[in-house]
Amino acid sequence: ALTEPPGGARPLRATYRLQLTPHFGFAAARELIPYLRDLGVSHLYLSPSLQARPGSTHGYDVIDPTRISADLGGEEELRALAQAAHAARLGLVLDVVPNHMATHEDNRFWTDPELRERFFDIDPVTGDHRRFFDIDDLAGVRQEDPAVFEETHRLVLGLVSDGVIDALRIDHPDGMADPVQYFARLREGGVDVVWIEKILEAGERLRDWPVSGTVGYEFLNATCGLFVDGGAEPAFTALWETISDDRRGFQALAAEAKREQAEGPFRREIERLAGTLQDAPDAPGVDALTGSVAAMPIYRTYVSPTEGLVTEADRRAIDEAGMPTAVAQRLTLEPPAPAEFVTRFQQTSPPVVAKGIEDTAFYRYARLVALCEVGGDPGRFGISVAGFHRANAERAQRFPQAMLTSNTHDTKRSADVRARIVALTWIPAEWEARVRRWLELTVDICAGAPDDIERYFLFQTLLGAWPIESERIEGYMEKALREAKRNTNWIEPNEDWEARVLAFCRALYEHRPFLGDFVPFVERVKPLGERIALGMLALKLTAPGIPDIYQGDELEFLALVDPDNRRPVDWEWRQAMLARLSGGSPPDAATMKLWLTRRLLQLRIRRPDAFTGAYTPLDAGDACVAFRRGDDVLVVVAVGPRAGGNDVLLDAAGEWQDVLAGELRTLGAQAPLGELLSEDGIAVLQRPGS
Repeated sequence: ALTEPPGGARPLRATYRLQLTPHFGFAAARELIPYLRDLGVSHLYLSPSLQARPGSTHGYDVIDPTRISADLGGEEELRALAQAAHAARLGLVLDVVPNHMATHEDNRFWTDPELRERFFDIDPVTGDHRRFFDIDDLAGVRQEDPAVFEETHRLVLGLVSDGVIDALRIDHPDGMADPVQYFARLREGGVDVVWIEKILEAGERLRDWPVSGTVGYEFLNATCGLFVDGGAEPAFTALWETISDDRRGFQALAAEAKREQAEGPFRREIERLAGTLQDAPDAPGVDALTGSVAAMPIYRTYVSPTEGLVTEADRRAIDEAGMPTAVAQRLTLEPPAPAEFVTRFQQTSPPVVAKGIEDTAFYRYARLVALCEVGGDPGRFGISVAGFHRANAERAQRFPQAMLTSNTHDTKRSADVRARIVALTWIPAEWEARVRRWLELTVDICAGAPDDIERYFLFQTLLGAWPIESERIEGYMEKALREAKRNTNWIEPNEDWEARVLAFCRALYEHRPFLGDFVPFVERVKPLGERIALGMLALKLTAPGIPDIYQGDELEFLALVDPDNRRPVDWEWRQAMLARLSGGSPPDAATMKLWLTRRLLQLRIRRPDAFTGAYTPLDAGDACVAFRRGDDVLVVVAVGPRAGGNDVLLDAAGEWQDVLAGELRTLGAQAPLGELLSEDGIAVLQRPGS
């Protein structure tokens, strides 16, 4: 049996995200502690647990930050969970929602007029409040006020001080007036480990803030892009342009969608922003501000008007947006602008960018839907091995405890679905032939809808998630159609169009010509997807950072966007499979993912210094990622369809023990990859002696 390091510390090794609900609260989580301990994680990562609206299924609609959720069991049960976790040498991470609260009748901070004025960001002219995105019943909280911060964080900071909570995950910090100040207050309040839900656009670097890192979306997108065969881009682009009859790239679609959001759902926020300059000469109007907000290439800047601080990264983003001079000069404080204008602009751009890209353009641009992921850029058809190494090396140096994720409650599709869709880039000609055939085969069940773009989107989704019940696909497609806002939307649903699309979905399940061609092709792609998924997993568990496992994802997890990815988990089955593997049974196709997870987490327990040590990239060609962790762990993962063969691994000579197969290996100065990699394209080695 493996033993933890001595002492009372709970070192970070890996987190396991649990989605708590009134039907799965602290007591139910406590029952999982033996399983999660044996799996090898170090911390349970709890979804928001402060008092939310009665019956809340997610906890992001807090109504009282001074109480632990009674629906989840209350503070007594939370402390009991912590005590049981600590007895098993596990810790707790808590997801915290500081940006907003729900405008509910049970929220005394909202119903009391005096408290409402103090705690919430209210427009003094109209009485409207700053919203979380475009959700009217979630109101922005004034965390910039020290008294508000103290009142809303007294409980959480107390739990950290008491040792109940070890680390925090901060939801949507970009909505706050001064995120940097907020992070500093957490650090001053005794929170040493803080992960932030900061969405970094491609090429954007996390600022030097007092945080442990992001929640890992940039790593998710990097690992996904790593397995995309860039050579297939011309074929996928040509197929998409034929189907969509649209030659525009993703950035053009994203710009259009952001503009729609700024002009539509967020017009009142833009008007409030304009009101902060109403008495100023040459003040930009609503139209100029609408275009400026929509043109932001990143979620937001972090200019501090009170300190007169504008970083070079802020200037670059503002320059790239191509704003009118009257807007750009004010945002860069040349000359100094009203602090409220600068602050409110920076609070307004994140929801416009997020809703425009993630909740609109991602559902319109279907060249390869696996790339349409939170923080991703579907216009970038994969990344290079060298680019992946650069990102890892920077993380190891700047944020070595950053979270590494592959699934969250907010991802558009699970890693296993994503991997199977990415595998299509390994067989582009076959994919194109199948798509064209399916479009022809299903014309007879198209009653005017769905259109070709929607059918192509659906075909990719079905292939990634198959087998999946018709009811789940129908629920997903209804959401996808409304998010795309092409033929229907949330505000004014086109019920006739939606009904015809859902009827098409149901008809596919009875359409023998389609199924006769589709199902065998799924079986063709499935092993490629499984290979990619295992490769992604191996990288997540060995790269610089702290890996996170989303609930249930240690076995095959074929899930789509919420609420599909928040379905109940079959814990008994997972416990039984882990017990079988722990008893010595060899892994099969159904348990390989669980086996690999446990095996590599055990490695992290045995070799903690390696995973807090150096990250050294190794040369293994363009189709393999290879690196050393510290001096005694070697990782090689094939990331392309043509990996291995005559390629060799350099700079790994010496005696090694195969972590996955158990055998001893002696590597020369040039180790043939074809002999080193497993059937799944993975090799993880450790120096003998442990």
